[in-house]
Amino acid sequence: MPEALQATLPALFISDLHLSAEEPANVAAFLDFLQGKAREAASLFILGDLFEYWAGDDDLATPFNARAAAAIRALADAGTAVFFMRGNRDLLAGPTFAEAIGARLLEDPTRVRFDKDADAPPLLLSHGDALCTDDLAYQAFRRQVRDPAWQTGFLAQPLAARKAFIASLRQQSETAKAEKAIEIMDVNADAVAALLRTHGYPSLIHGHTHRPACHLAEVDGHSCTRHVLSDWRGQASWLHYDGRVFTSGSGDTARG
Repeated sequence: MPEALQATLPALFISDLHLSAEEPANVAAFLDFLQGKAREAASLFILGDLFEYWAGDDDLATPFNARAAAAIRALADAGTAVFFMRGNRDLLAGPTFAEAIGARLLEDPTRVRFDKDADAPPLLLSHGDALCTDDLAYQAFRRQVRDPAWQTGFLAQPLAARKAFIASLRQQSETAKAEKAIEIMDVNADAVAALLRTHGYPSLIHGHTHRPACHLAEVDGHSCTRHVLSDWRGQASWLHYDGRVFTSGSGDTARG
């Protein structure tokens, strides 16, 4: 089992913001979150799909992307440790992007342990799309675009060409989702069980499905909690962890 990442409490977990200039409410909510709630945390984990799409780290110069990156970097510079895991929309984010936002880049999945609280159990973090194994077409596409050779070839293309290709993929994705049964776009129970078994039956936190909930999974006689993060719909949404209790929050309010 890989060595666990060490982090500090309290921690916040967010995912699926899908930031874009076309969704100003999400952008405003994110900027307010970074200047407010996020500053109360010792650690912030961004578990993928921060952006609607990411065409490569050479797109950091785009004013919209530069503004978002600078805002995250300001949080990191203020003392909150930032961790970033790539999702399916921003899988091309790399070390240059991570350095620009002052974050540590995480592999999917990642185990995290909070070293200043001996009683806090380790957590397992994932974006979540790898668990949607019933969607065979998506999984085939996922394997393709995560292949290092494919990424090298794609990133060698001009930025404008990459953005045009991504735009066409987004349109195809929306069409395909409309034709799929809702069930196959959710996580597969056996895939979740296998992941939890491999990593010692921890609590799991993921996003991707846009189905926020807290599930109890029984795996090999172990009771494992699975927290599904919410996507952002014009207001901030987060999961807070103090080492003992998880609390979900949105906007300026929190609920247990």
